[in-house]
Amino acid sequence: MRIAIMGSGGLGGYYGGMLARAGEDVTFIARGAHLEAISADGLTVKLPSSEEFTIDAKATSDPGEIGPVDLVLFCVKTYDTDAAAEQISPMVGPNTMIASLQNGVDNGEKIEKVFGAGHYVPGVSYVNGLIERPGVIFVRSANMTSFGEMDGSVTPRIDELVGSMRHAGVEVESRTDMRSFLWEKFVAICGVGGAEILARQPIGPVLATPETKDLLVRLLQEVVAVAQGAGANVSSEFPDQLVEFASSRLPPTHRSSMFADLLEGKRLEAESLNGTVVRLGREQGVNIPLNFAVYAALKPYADGPPAAP
Repeated sequence: MRIAIMGSGGLGGYYGGMLARAGEDVTFIARGAHLEAISADGLTVKLPSSEEFTIDAKATSDPGEIGPVDLVLFCVKTYDTDAAAEQISPMVGPNTMIASLQNGVDNGEKIEKVFGAGHYVPGVSYVNGLIERPGVIFVRSANMTSFGEMDGSVTPRIDELVGSMRHAGVEVESRTDMRSFLWEKFVAICGVGGAEILARQPIGPVLATPETKDLLVRLLQEVVAVAQGAGANVSSEFPDQLVEFASSRLPPTHRSSMFADLLEGKRLEAESLNGTVVRLGREQGVNIPLNFAVYAALKPYADGPPAAP
């Protein structure tokens, strides 16, 4: 497949690097020092196993230089979705898949607003990576990646996408319940991230403190209620299941992506995460006071640290 990576940071850099190493025709869309480093020295990917590799990567800042591709892996932050969707237009042909591995539950609507139905492929990623320095991707963890059609159908394009990922060494699966699965991840990142942000602590201290553990459960319950109101098949037992998973499987040092961005002074995905919970909760008449507290606390930092008074 001809593949373009839109958003070549920790997530896109990992998938693109793995696919390129396996022989796929991959081009990275990047900018600034990261683009310069990739163009000069290739892209280095450091895996959780301590293995690392470097590929001679094709990279550009201009999607117009690439032309139509078979697959766009869409890995930009949610606040860039609208602009990035417009930017990838030169790469989108009649049969191009646009596989989004973003946070949030409304990216597909934004992509389809630009390209119409038939291009968007939903994905859920449990890969945690970052740009260690320009041209170098450090992958903290690389767990399951999932793809499927929103209508639950089994299609050749999903089989091809999953097959290419699996051949590249990515832990990947196809699913027929992607709509609900997207919502389950949304519940998790809004709840876990919200509790970590309000406590200003990683997940270990949040779970070890009864009050913040209760805060986490209540945040999760609010988002589940909103998910159910939106028609997603998310169980009311999911908050307890997620807390059990976090207690047994997540390292105590775990930080959600938005908590990490907050600590690093970066722009935040507040609108598309807890902000969306607030918006949908109000539309549905669902009480969401704790998610509102998270959203309100993040609002001054949405575009980075506020200016000193």
